[in-house]
Amino acid sequence: MSFLKQIVAFSLLLALLSGCASTQDPSTWSAKRFYDEARDAMEVEDYQSAIKYYEDLEIHHPFSPFAQQAQLEVIYAYYKYDEPESAIAAADRYIKLYPRAADVDYAYYLRGLVSFERGMGSLDLWLGLEADRRQPQSARNAYRYFEELIKRFPDSRYVADAKQRMLHLRNQLARYELNVADYYFRRGAYLSAANRAKYALENYPQTPAIPDALVIMIKAYRRLGVADLAADALEVMQLNYPDHEALNQLN
Repeated sequence: MSFLKQIVAFSLLLALLSGCASTQDPSTWSAKRFYDEARDAMEVEDYQSAIKYYEDLEIHHPFSPFAQQAQLEVIYAYYKYDEPESAIAAADRYIKLYPRAADVDYAYYLRGLVSFERGMGSLDLWLGLEADRRQPQSARNAYRYFEELIKRFPDSRYVADAKQRMLHLRNQLARYELNVADYYFRRGAYLSAANRAKYALENYPQTPAIPDALVIMIKAYRRLGVADLAADALEVMQLNYPDHEALNQLN
């Protein structure tokens, strides 16, 4: 190869390497390139990479139409990557920035979903013997978030699922209150036991935990010597749950 041809070949190689380097430098990417890379990562469940692409898109192209979509989709990416705090923060941010966006109901739904799954996992622990020392805040937040979704967007496609999850949350939260009431009762804190059972009765009516909550109320009031309140609770029990197995012992 002649010297001239060697120079030309070397120049072409440098140009090729330079071109490859520039395409690999994220600062030179278009907003669509970031978005496409993020979507590709989501497709293969590489949520960590997807999060980085979504975040880089917003950094390099904050005013691009893709940036708003990235801010919505990163909520789900955080959720799947098991970063609930980041997911909820991202949902809150999207709701604040784009309150009238056509898809903002999805942000409301995801915020509830993240809190729901976080709360359900924790409630399994809270239903233990030390239940009074823990508060199922994530489960309560999930209920509130779903409630807000239904109130603001009654025609949303996510409402049906939200309602089903709220029903499950009500049952679980009622069980939690019942468990705490039982915890207090077994330790002789009868007033606290009666109050927690009453709280379950007033806040989670028509849940499976209610008859057992009434049983605790009756027993606690009797231990406290408050016969009239015990009689009232027993009357409610007899009218609404006449077949409950505990009635034979309470009458």
